Amino acid sequence: MNARDDNSTAMDFFHDNPVFSHEEFVTARTLGKGASTHTANNLLAHHVAAGRLVRVRRGLYATVPRGVEPAAAPVDPYLLATRLCDDAVVAYHAALQFHGKAYSVWDRFTYLTRHRARPLEFHQARFVPVQLPVTLRALPGAGGGVLERRHAGGLVRVTTLERTLVDVLDAPQHGGDWEEVWRSLESVEFFDLDAVVAYALQLGSALTVARVGFYLSQHREALMVDEGHLRELRARAPAQPRYLDGRREPGKLVQPWNLVVPARVLRREWAEVT
Repeated sequence: MNARDDNSTAMDFFHDNPVFSHEEFVTARTLGKGASTHTANNLLAHHVAAGRLVRVRRGLYATVPRGVEPAAAPVDPYLLATRLCDDAVVAYHAALQFHGKAYSVWDRFTYLTRHRARPLEFHQARFVPVQLPVTLRALPGAGGGVLERRHAGGLVRVTTLERTLVDVLDAPQHGGDWEEVWRSLESVEFFDLDAVVAYALQLGSALTVARVGFYLSQHREALMVDEGHLRELRARAPAQPRYLDGRREPGKLVQPWNLVVPARVLRREWAEVT
């Protein structure tokens, strides 16, 4: 392959992969083509220098649209989050935002991974890794509830709304305060409740089960929650009272969940503000 063909093939790859890793590019350039890793590295360096690529961090690149300065190049945050680890899945508030269900728009994008990774700041956005819960690490597909969606010219891995409901109740620090969590979830008109219950039980946390059970019982009519779903969750609720909030905010003990719920959440006081 001559230099012109090499460059043309690289440009085709950049067009089809708005955000990509060094490994993905090298594999695409070398697999079955007889091209060397050295040539692939030179091509990447050339296109970065020419302003056609921006280096997000070591081993991760994004394409630069024609006529745009590299420093100002828009990089889709969901594509970027998906490429930050080989198993990264957009999750928690970022998943709600991807699905168009977040009450507030954040510039903080959280993703799940089995790996230990460091946060990244890029173009005024912060990308925060969260290690997959121990109970899920040995399971295929990170415990299920993961979608692959075409987006912004690439592919995003993101949790389903069903898994996201459970995840933000399991780790509310990644979903915002209770008002943000409640208002976001309440914008979802339908959940597959079988999937919600199955995933909540799979996590193995009695507190999470209680939070999910309380949320579903509070929204029983709107979400058409069946008694069977609540029965499954009740069987795994805590034996002793637990606080809804990790800060042990006082409130009312709600049965059968053995959950101490702050009055503002119990009465959804934010809904009274106009």
